[in-house]
Amino acid sequence: MTPPAGPAELRERVERFLAEHDPATTERLAFLRARYDAGLAWVHFPEGHGGLGLPQAWQLAVDEQFAAAGAPDNNPHSNVIGLGMAAPTILAFGTEEQKRRFLRPLWTGEEIWCQLFSEPGAGSDLAALATRAVRDGDGWVVNGQKVWTSSAHLARFAILVARTDPDVPKHRGLTYFLCDMTDPGVDVRPLRQITGEAEFNEVFLTDVRIPDAHRLGAVGQGWAVATATLNTERVAIGGRAAPREGGMVGLVAQTWREHPERRTPELHDRLLRLWVDAEVARLTGLRLRQKLAQGRPGPEGAAMKLTFARLNQQLSGLELELLGEQGLRYSDWTMVRPERVEFTGRDAGYRYLRSKGNSIEGGTSEILRNIVAERVLGLPPEPRVDKDVPWKDQAK
Repeated sequence: MTPPAGPAELRERVERFLAEHDPATTERLAFLRARYDAGLAWVHFPEGHGGLGLPQAWQLAVDEQFAAAGAPDNNPHSNVIGLGMAAPTILAFGTEEQKRRFLRPLWTGEEIWCQLFSEPGAGSDLAALATRAVRDGDGWVVNGQKVWTSSAHLARFAILVARTDPDVPKHRGLTYFLCDMTDPGVDVRPLRQITGEAEFNEVFLTDVRIPDAHRLGAVGQGWAVATATLNTERVAIGGRAAPREGGMVGLVAQTWREHPERRTPELHDRLLRLWVDAEVARLTGLRLRQKLAQGRPGPEGAAMKLTFARLNQQLSGLELELLGEQGLRYSDWTMVRPERVEFTGRDAGYRYLRSKGNSIEGGTSEILRNIVAERVLGLPPEPRVDKDVPWKDQAK
């Protein structure tokens, strides 16, 4: 199959596909599978893996064409980790067999993914994780505990980092796996948050068996694979596509317009500054997604995620001020385990409380500032502190 030479030919290919697979009469899953097989899922992925090897910039036009035709989507908000993190990592480090097995049902939404990285004793310092994977014949036996796992109660598979060699420096003793969440040794328990919901979970792994065929990358290469995943995660969290004045800043701007009686010069100045910050972040996100499409996710994603967290927290706080006593109301604190996080579809109280976690999830803001300082700005790393040496002697 010859890839389209330009956007016009790509549009014609989509039109032919829609003519052969009428969205009005084709069953949803059959339609999504056919779209993947036609290379119109991720157009920038290689042929045979949902794409046509085209620039990622062409993806938006393809998605818009399908949406205009009333075609079903793959419900991307319910599989953010799979689409934004697992898929790029499998494409970069997976074997051909792994790509064939996992990418298609991942894109169609038949299999939801979660991320088993953070641990109670190794949150910001991922390389200090203690979960062990021990070789056993043609597979591995995993024991340990993971925490803050989004969608673990819904996931079919997980991306997992475990320690396979405790006798080498911590960054070298890790290996990356694709874990079957239906294994009887996987125990998922909800973690109720300040919002009242439990979108996060803690996961206990007891003698979980993972075939070596589900190892991603070489043994001991887990840190390099995980770093690639984290770079794409930060772009997925902080660099999502949005229209101008979309997302949180759009909600606050709407509240400003609806409540002229609450306006003050100080609030006006704060709103304008945040609006400009949000627009700069949106345009920067477009550039980062183009780099990601070229297979070059870099540390700049840390800056985007850092900005996303700050903006969400400042905007949600401003929204409460504009709403006055109305902003103190909270519609529902019932314990539920949602399928997705939805900021824009909830009330202001939920947005204010939920945004507090933005500076923790996906890498804490403190860690991300170090990444930006050292890997983006080229500043020297902070000196290591020896707890056994008095501070006054270290300062000499």
